[in-house]
Amino acid sequence: MVERHDRRIRRGRPPVSDQQRQQQRLDISRHAVRLFREQGVAATSGEQIARAAGVSERTLWRYFRSKESCVEPLLTKTIDAFQEVLRTWPPELELAEHLRAAYTPVLDSSDSDVEAVLAVVRMTHDEPTLRAAYLVLRERDESAFADVLAERMGMPSDALEVRMQAAATSAALRAATDHLVSIATEGISPETFSEHRERLADALRLVTSSGRLKPPDSNQQR
Repeated sequence: MVERHDRRIRRGRPPVSDQQRQQQRLDISRHAVRLFREQGVAATSGEQIARAAGVSERTLWRYFRSKESCVEPLLTKTIDAFQEVLRTWPPELELAEHLRAAYTPVLDSSDSDVEAVLAVVRMTHDEPTLRAAYLVLRERDESAFADVLAERMGMPSDALEVRMQAAATSAALRAATDHLVSIATEGISPETFSEHRERLADALRLVTSSGRLKPPDSNQQR
C-alpha cells in the first residue's frame, strides 16, 4: 500500500520553481504589452492575454492583480539595471563615471524587450491605468535604492537623508527614461543610448552631491 502511494506521488506534476515562475510572468508580460500596443489597454482583456501567453486565466490572476500590472515584469528590468549600477559602484569613482561604463537601460534583455519597455513607458503618457502601475513601481524602487545608498552613506536605510537621496535618484531615473522614450521613437541607436546615459549621468551628479555619496561628517551631526 505504501509503495503504491509513493508511485502516485512521483507521478504528480513537479512544483514550479521560482525561476520558472518568474520566467512565466515575464512571458505573460511580453504578450500583454504586445496586445496593449496592437489594440489598446481598454480593448484588451485578461482572457486574451492568458490565451496569447498559453496559460489559464486562473494562472494569470494568480500572478497579477490586474491586466495593467502585467507590464510590471518588463518595467522592473529598467529598475534592476539601475540597481546593478548602484551595487557595483566602486568607492573610488564618481557615480556618473561608473554609470557611463556600466549602465544599460534594461538588464539582460533582447532588443525586443528593450523596445517593449520603451513602448510601455510611452503608453503611460496616454493610458492613466498604466501610468498608475508605472508610478507605483517607481515608488517601490525607492526602498531598493535606499538600501544601497544607505550602505554607501554609512547610515540606516530609514534615515531622512537616505530616503531623500533615494527619492531624488529615482526621480532622476524616471525623468531620464521619459526623455529616452521621447528621442528613441525608432528604437535605441548607439547615439540615443549615449545621449540617455549622459543625461542621466548629469542628473545624478546634481542629486548625489557632485557624484559622490559619503557618510555625513560627524561634526555636522552635532
